[in-house]
Amino acid sequence: MDVFGLGVGGGGPRRCGGRPPPPPIDLATEPRWARGSGTFGEDADLTSRLVAAYIEGLSGPGDGLGADSVAAMVKHFPGGGPQKDGEDPHFPYGKEQIYPGGFFDYHLLPFKAAIAAGATQVMPYYGMPVGTEHEEVGFGFNRGIITGLLREKLGFDGIVCTDWGLVTDQLVMGEPHLARAWGVEDLSPTERLLKILHAGADQVGGESCPELIVDLVRTGRLEESRLDASVVRLLGEKFRLGLFDDRRYVDPDAAEEIVGHADFHAAGEIAQRRSATLLKSGPLPLSGRPRLYVEGVDPTTAAEYADLVADPADADLAVLRLTTPYEPRPGLFESFFHAGRLDFPEERLKEILRLLDAVPTVVAIHLERPAVIPEIADRSAALLAVYGTGDRTLFDLLFGRAVPEGSLPFQLPRSMAEVEAGHPDVPQASTDPLYPFGHGLRYPAGA
Repeated sequence: MDVFGLGVGGGGPRRCGGRPPPPPIDLATEPRWARGSGTFGEDADLTSRLVAAYIEGLSGPGDGLGADSVAAMVKHFPGGGPQKDGEDPHFPYGKEQIYPGGFFDYHLLPFKAAIAAGATQVMPYYGMPVGTEHEEVGFGFNRGIITGLLREKLGFDGIVCTDWGLVTDQLVMGEPHLARAWGVEDLSPTERLLKILHAGADQVGGESCPELIVDLVRTGRLEESRLDASVVRLLGEKFRLGLFDDRRYVDPDAAEEIVGHADFHAAGEIAQRRSATLLKSGPLPLSGRPRLYVEGVDPTTAAEYADLVADPADADLAVLRLTTPYEPRPGLFESFFHAGRLDFPEERLKEILRLLDAVPTVVAIHLERPAVIPEIADRSAALLAVYGTGDRTLFDLLFGRAVPEGSLPFQLPRSMAEVEAGHPDVPQASTDPLYPFGHGLRYPAGA
């Protein structure tokens, strides 16, 4: 039964002891959605191009999968972005996925590109479609979505693995959480599992209940031939990857050397630098050793580039590092989901603006979601968007030792009223954003 992931948590074929990275190709059309930070942005064309390159890189040279390939599991079909009020379906209050703008098919475009590029595994999301032609049950239970749309209409015959915890209630980080059986809460765990298999899934993610499958077969509610179809898909993938031919992939020393290779770290550092997005240039790039007041960065690192002062009144410039605001949620697991409002609370905004008015300030903001920052953009001396860079990388960018080359993967809205009035399934919904999709300035030549 382990081929269904019921004993091992699923996730597809493994190499080097770990699960292959699932490219999230959801479209971040709802700015408040907490998982937008894991996407390629809100644009289907951009996401389609990037996921094709992602899959090509994982699969390696040649046609199809081979012994040197990593199988790509793309998620979350049919697109997890259009969440009602931007809430996430890991939790009951976020289970509804809605399409008031009529853009259901738009969210399918990256999956079509992924299938054409050779994706062999797909993960449906937790959410349940509301107000569409499809049954209002979670996508992992939804035969119209998995069999009707993914397999029959889009022609996908690879592995379908559900997201985690659809069947049984579980502890997550030591906290009790209900099974994410949205729309089928009244079914028993066995009935939920049967509905998942009937929908067309091959693996059940994050579950350890093989006895339920055994019971379904023994009681005649599930034909062994149904299991055989999924076994063929799963074992066929493992054979194509050579997982039964060469067992060196389980060597932990080799895995550490491959995953932590210096060349890979260097490539990642270069990508981080290039991804930085210059929204407002002002005095950038900086030169010399200015007197600098800093907040939100490591002062030891900053002191390598400038002379630090303790009072903004004594500074030539300030550097302020921020991150997109969010509403803290209760519970350890929920605290990892940065959701809710995208603007700073009134008192915090006043603090920020006092600094910006006291001294010319370069603001670097980590955009894990599209922040609402019109006052900060207006009163900052310069504004840089970053997506996970370290402090040394940031100062290299500010002082011209690295060059920001990124473009915004989504619009930055002007207000929360604009966000709340928008349709969660529609990309680039604002007609007058603070900064448009694709915005990104460049340093002057020779700077």
